[in-house]
Parts: sequence; C-alpha cells; structure tokens
Amino acid sequence: MVSANEILLDFCPMFRVFKCGRIERLLGKDFVPASVDLATGVRSKDVTINARHGVSARLYVPKSVDPDHKLPLLIYFHGGGFVVESAFSLAYHTHLNKLVAEANVIAVSVDYRRAPEHPLPIAYEDSWEAVKWAASHSSKNGQEPWLNDYADFQSVFFAGDSAGANISHNLALRVGLENPDGFNLDGIVLVHPYFWGKEAVGGEPVEPESRAFADTMWLYTCPGSNGPDDPLINPGSDPRISSLGCKKVLIFVAEQDFLKHRGVYYKELLEKSGYGGKIEIVETKNENHIFHLFNPTTDNAASLVKSFASFMNRGK
Repeated sequence: MVSANEILLDFCPMFRVFKCGRIERLLGKDFVPASVDLATGVRSKDVTINARHGVSARLYVPKSVDPDHKLPLLIYFHGGGFVVESAFSLAYHTHLNKLVAEANVIAVSVDYRRAPEHPLPIAYEDSWEAVKWAASHSSKNGQEPWLNDYADFQSVFFAGDSAGANISHNLALRVGLENPDGFNLDGIVLVHPYFWGKEAVGGEPVEPESRAFADTMWLYTCPGSNGPDDPLINPGSDPRISSLGCKKVLIFVAEQDFLKHRGVYYKELLEKSGYGGKIEIVETKNENHIFHLFNPTTDNAASLVKSFASFMNRGK
C-alpha cells in the first residue's frame, strides 16, 4: 500500500509530487482580492474569459485615465514553472500594481490553467485565448469597458517572468506566424525566462545529475513533449524563431540565476536568426531568479520595474 506521504518527485521549493498522486504546491497558494491600491492608486478587477475552462484575468488601470488618451496595453503571464502561483497571488498583485503605476499602462494579468492537472500545452492555449479576448475589444465594443475605453491596441506588449516569459516568447512567435487581427504587438519583456535544452549553453553545468531537475520538471509538466529540446522550451531548436511578431525585445537576467545563460543565449539566437527587431538585455548583479517578486521593495527591484516601464514607453 502506498503511503500518502511518500514523495515521488521533489521540485522544492515550488512543489512536490507524492506517490499517491497528490500534488503539494509550496508557493503562490494565497489569493489577494482585487482592489484600489493605496500606495499607487491603481485599480484592479477580476474578469472571466472562459468559464468552462476556468480561464480568467485581473485587469489593472492607473490612477488617472482618460478615454481621449489611450494607454499601452500590457498582457502579463505569471511564472511558477507552469505549476504554482496565479494572477491573484500577493507577489503578482504587488508587482502589477507597481508596474502599471510606473509605466502608466493598462494591464491584463492572465490566469491560465496549470500543470499537472492541465498538462502543457494547455497553458499556452489558455494564454492565447486571453490574448484574443483582449484583442476583441479593439473595436471598442467588447465586454470590458476598461479595455474599450482606455487601451491602445496599436501598442500592445506581452510580458512575464520565468514560465510566463516562456509563454510570452511562444505567443509572440505565434503572432508573427499567424498575423492575427485586432492589435499590434510592439514588444515583449522576458524576465528571467524559463528556457532549457538538452545541451548546456554558456556557463551551465554539463553533468547529467546537475541538469536532471530541469529535464524532469519539463517532462512532468509537458508529458507529450519529446524532451528538453522541444521548441516550446528550447527556442534554439525552432527554425521559425526569426518570425517573432514584435518590433523589440527586452530580456532581464539575474547574475546568480541558474537560468541566466538561457536568457543570454536567447539574445544570441535572435541576433543570428535574422530577426529584424531591436534586442536589449539587462543583467542585475548579486540577485537570483525572480528576486523582484520575493523582495519588491529593494533598489534592484525598483530598478527592474523602471527599466521595464521605460521600455514600454520609449518612442511614445
């Protein structure tokens, strides 16, 4: 008989899988209600995108908005290895309030279905559905007045951290390949992107035992994948990468993050691919993966938010 406490896979500090099939999520289990943020004046509210599938989002507008002066639209995808966190957890609610206030943008923070209950590529499809839902407001007759009245659909950005950065890349590629109507994708912002691959790049460890965590986690969340060289997780194996459907890319990496080399490699891939847009990379010294979510009041976190905001507003 299998004990309820016998661990099958340990992906600490994010989650554990028990032999009985139970999943224990260790991060992002909290739910913070939408509100008016006292520090920034940013307002938020929750919306349902697909009730049957459980796809939803949290919308944000800055303190002062004017229907006669449309604002850039940020579509944000949360991180968490496709398994933990949500658009409604404290870390993401805090971050989006700060970002919307600093950048003076409208934001749609997407809550997609998570693995393993909903294995990949479901998160990508849910996120694409959210993008199309947002774009349906470009004619100003959608179901959400905040998007009808305030969002500039000629200035749209995709962004996310970790797994959310991965989603942003893959959806921007889909924009380039499918050229959907209703919006113009100006740029993408990838914060500490979760990419991987069979072979080490940069200063990554080469020993199989050192790479086993990331290899196993990818196959656990995407069981139908052919492995860590799947184009969804390794852009270097995708010959279509030059088709990225935006004009500019900003990549954040953190000096102590084991995924740092993947972010640098991604920039190199785009430069060699023939992609015609602008590519920037910003490295934060002495910091680790998604430090700005764990410690949002530090100088480095504030600097990241300012750089993020500046990227979206450059040229406006």
